[in-house]
Amino acid sequence: MYDVVVVGAGCAGMRAAIEAYDTGASVGVVSKLHPTRSHSGAAEGGINAALGNTAEDSPEKHAFDTVKGSDYLGDQDAIEIFTAEAPGDIYQLEHWGCVFSRNEEGKLAQRPFGAAGSPRTVYSADITGHVLVHVLYEQLMKRMEEGSLVVHEESFAWRLMVEDGRCVGVVCWDLVRGGVKLVTGRSVVLATGGMGRIYRATTNAYSCNGDGMAMALHAGLPLKDMEFMQFHPTTLYPSGVLITEGCRGEGGYLLNRDGERFMARYAPNALELASRDVVSRAETTEIEAGRGINGSVLLDLRHLGAEKILTRLPGSRELAMTFAGVDPIYDPIPVRPGAHYMMGGVATDNWGATELEGLYAAGEVACVSVHGANRLGGNSLMETITFGRRAGRAAAEHALASGRRGEVSDAPARDAERDLAQLLSRTDGERPWKIRDELGASMLENFGVFRYPDRMERQLELIQELRERYRNVVVEDKGEIFNTDLTQALELGYMLDLAWCMVQAGLAREESRGAHSRPADFPERDDERFLKHSISRWGDDGPELSYEEVRMTRWQPEVRTY
Repeated sequence: MYDVVVVGAGCAGMRAAIEAYDTGASVGVVSKLHPTRSHSGAAEGGINAALGNTAEDSPEKHAFDTVKGSDYLGDQDAIEIFTAEAPGDIYQLEHWGCVFSRNEEGKLAQRPFGAAGSPRTVYSADITGHVLVHVLYEQLMKRMEEGSLVVHEESFAWRLMVEDGRCVGVVCWDLVRGGVKLVTGRSVVLATGGMGRIYRATTNAYSCNGDGMAMALHAGLPLKDMEFMQFHPTTLYPSGVLITEGCRGEGGYLLNRDGERFMARYAPNALELASRDVVSRAETTEIEAGRGINGSVLLDLRHLGAEKILTRLPGSRELAMTFAGVDPIYDPIPVRPGAHYMMGGVATDNWGATELEGLYAAGEVACVSVHGANRLGGNSLMETITFGRRAGRAAAEHALASGRRGEVSDAPARDAERDLAQLLSRTDGERPWKIRDELGASMLENFGVFRYPDRMERQLELIQELRERYRNVVVEDKGEIFNTDLTQALELGYMLDLAWCMVQAGLAREESRGAHSRPADFPERDDERFLKHSISRWGDDGPELSYEEVRMTRWQPEVRTY
């Protein structure tokens, strides 16, 4: 038994593990991937903190931009903590060896990002997540050498262990050796990332299936604001690979088929640097009006010049050349909105604690909520660090204060083995991939950038049909070693349940706020009825929906324009 078990080894998980270890706890990290393969490494454009190195800035300005960007659904006490602590976290990352880009004065460079009142996005060219993941893994390895920190990589956690009202570990499938194993602890931190793979067109890795959210949901915990899936405005057409917001931060233009810089109609002041929900809706409107090109619009970087593209956006150029056959030095890049980030997740307090004693969550799996109805670019990487650190410390302090515990029951392992044996014994049925493909395509069609009541109703019906078909899903690979057929079947069940939560909450939210847009029936924000968080709990007949108040401190809702 460890003091702290951290599930997930992206930026939030590794930062939580480092902090828990430095607080004095023994730590076990469980990850279904090698840590440097975590999806955090795909983040490109940068990480937000009010350093004021490029223009006047402050944590208060950062907080207001975040509150406004959230369409006033973000919890303001959490946002103020977040923006106040972000600068110190950036300096710590730099001292650990994070190679950030610098300006002519030798200070950390900061570029403009969407809906930010000041250039506050610190970056490493356009591979910021890659740099952060490797620096954090170096710190993890250093502590592994020192003592009681162990990484269980390629271990797929799929159930929480709850004993006497406390979370005491996770049930895992060992991908390398096969078989069920228990990883137990006095505290557990979920840091399993997002769930973008619930959509067909997404920037997310194949590992982003909402595992942690579903584990918490089925352990009786509430999920918060599940209707708010962010669509990133610039994903490559047709692959869906992310092209960073940094391209627009460096001065890139969005053009329609007529060569018009169309954002002037939708956000006359901020243009391409309006908030992501505004830009994604503008692009979708242009495409649906017939002013797109094969279902995309164009991101034009040619005027930036080869030197700027090669020094500040080299990764984006490489991606465009590899996946779209376009060199942005000479030609514009075809882009369209794609599913990118879940603003909702496991409900936590400001230290990452959930309703279940001993269970914490941080990063995209969690909902603190600092993002509300719409996340600002650059805030997610900062959230993984700031709230990963806070959750790691809180989990360690809880574990160390709880004293010694006896051995936990192995009943969860026996239950898991029984359920897996039943699944593997099935020889007739449908393969998981077909149901998964239909889920992804239908979610994109019926619960995308714009939401319509008839499509959402149809999506609820489709989810029920797919869940019924899932009851007879068959796993063709009966082996134990690297049985990804088995893990994908388990992930699919989780994705279907989470999709149900999302669409149910979206249908009930009769307004347009942030990433949730209902242009046909409820085109305006309704603060009187819906300035509140949706709460989804799993009941006997599926998800049950309720609401709770948004925590307000300094800023009252205003009309949101850019």
